[in-house]
Amino acid sequence: MKGTVGFMTEPGNVELHDYDLPEVIPGSVLVKVNQSNVCGSELHIFNDQHPYIKNAVLGHEMIGQILELGEGVTIDYAGNTVKKGDSIVAPYYLTCQKCRACRNGQFHLCENAYTYWSKPPTEWPYFNGAFSTHYYIHPNQYFYKVPDNISSKVAASANCALSQVYFGIDESQLSSEETIVIQGAGGLGINATAVAKERGANVIIIDAVASRLELAKEFGADETINLNNHKTVDEREKKVKELTDNWGADVGIELTGVPDSFSEGIKLVRPGGRYVAIGTQSPGTTTAVDPGLLVRKSVRIIPLIRYNPWYLYKSLKFLEQNQHKYPFESLLDASFDLSEIQTALDKSARREVTRATINCS
Repeated sequence: MKGTVGFMTEPGNVELHDYDLPEVIPGSVLVKVNQSNVCGSELHIFNDQHPYIKNAVLGHEMIGQILELGEGVTIDYAGNTVKKGDSIVAPYYLTCQKCRACRNGQFHLCENAYTYWSKPPTEWPYFNGAFSTHYYIHPNQYFYKVPDNISSKVAASANCALSQVYFGIDESQLSSEETIVIQGAGGLGINATAVAKERGANVIIIDAVASRLELAKEFGADETINLNNHKTVDEREKKVKELTDNWGADVGIELTGVPDSFSEGIKLVRPGGRYVAIGTQSPGTTTAVDPGLLVRKSVRIIPLIRYNPWYLYKSLKFLEQNQHKYPFESLLDASFDLSEIQTALDKSARREVTRATINCS
């Protein structure tokens, strides 16, 4: 039996290739993909802004159904019994549990995280990305059964957008009554808004797209700042201070992927505050930073790549509790078939759509 993958042969070009479905070795799982979302990370790779991945099967934010279980696999990583046909989600990376980072408990920094994700589909097991009809979950790759009451459209976003910002907000130690300023109202920023509101925080969110800011309000944002109305860094800093009794936000989180957002974010956070950097992941991009300001304000910088894999389970529980409180399904504003994957990526890169989903089944 064959399946189809969306293979990026080179940055900017994705083709559909067919391969035989792989043998399922002990400890692994073969999944039939239902849907996979276009995440900002895919666009970084597609636009040749990833330091390692230049030709690979794209896609990682997905939900699928178990097609075949390898020998020894009877439960997910939360201890739930699993069987053929169950819906599951999985982090897109490995946690080998043996490398230096894993031994330090920093599973999100596993030295072997991209062992398979960075490979082209010509190498076994071929189905290493989620822009495909099937996806292969390796031994030591976490996965979780999706509760029956969470729709596929909602659950698919859990294994990147929601888990990533959940992890970031936890690392910032955001608490009730504190103020967080979120730079970027894309999928990550909107999910961060919901997580922050459930902490009892006051949320300020910044973006240039009015429709995104309106959606952020539906997810609980207390204040929005439109870049078109506050065009300079000084204007945005002044506005944030006006909203925080001339003090600044307790926590800032950068989710734009724009390097200059980092240097700006330091100005938006109060003295002694915390600043989480997630969006800008491509080495070699630079921005002018005032180290004297950073020192005098004593802002703690928290840069993060990926998330500890158990945050995916925490995200599923978060969705189970809040999926009717916030309009999670509205985060996806365009749908494409797998045969339209090039169009979906092109439109997403040009921001003609905010957040697209690929129907892979």
